[in-house]
Amino acid sequence: MQAEERQKRITDHLQKVEFSTLDELSELVDASISTVRRDLTLLETTGLVKRTHGGARLLQPQSQEFIFTERETRENDEKDLIGKACARLIPPNQSVIIDAGTTAFHAAKHLGGGAPQIITNSLPVANHYASNGNVEVILSGGVIYPRLGVMVGPIANETFSRMHADYAIMGSGGITEEGITNSHNLLIDIQKEMLRAAQKVIFCLDHTKFGRRSVSFLCDLGQVDSIITDTKAPPALLEHFSSKGIEIVLAH
Repeated sequence: MQAEERQKRITDHLQKVEFSTLDELSELVDASISTVRRDLTLLETTGLVKRTHGGARLLQPQSQEFIFTERETRENDEKDLIGKACARLIPPNQSVIIDAGTTAFHAAKHLGGGAPQIITNSLPVANHYASNGNVEVILSGGVIYPRLGVMVGPIANETFSRMHADYAIMGSGGITEEGITNSHNLLIDIQKEMLRAAQKVIFCLDHTKFGRRSVSFLCDLGQVDSIITDTKAPPALLEHFSSKGIEIVLAH
């Protein structure tokens, strides 16, 4: 593959996912990491791409898909009902991991001071609790992506690898009979550490996520304890998930 073709493929990929690791880009263009680094150096001079620790991000994405404030407005009523139902599911005085999804953010808003310890890589979640003297917030380190409202990268991964929590409240890009997927490998890496750290795992998913496959595989259904969704979720899939021993909660 010629350099121009590689660089176009890299740029097109970043337009879809916004940020990517060197390993991911190397596999995408079937080239060595050193070659990808050279391509990124050239792309950086165009002002389209910014190199980061271990990867690259797009400076001016065309898609609104990953912007937190944009995603937060979609299915807002359903997400708020799901967030309330999730908060009711968690007993008092539990330590809770909350990921950077917008539906998980709604759950965070309804937890109030019921969870004395919150562990998160979400800037909106951390900001929400910043003035709450009853909650201790542990915010992961990592690279900040302001558009996403999230911290990612090796430092963030390491933070969660050292943690233990009673519950994890998580979101995803999609769920099918095969399992749960999300939009990007950097998000997947952190979420896998969250799964390992939590005693019980709750996925908060509005109806648009059912039957949808996102880019990267996160986990199979065996790692999921509960799914909270709205009443528009497809009954056949909900029945399948229930048959696998997953608690299904419909938010009204």
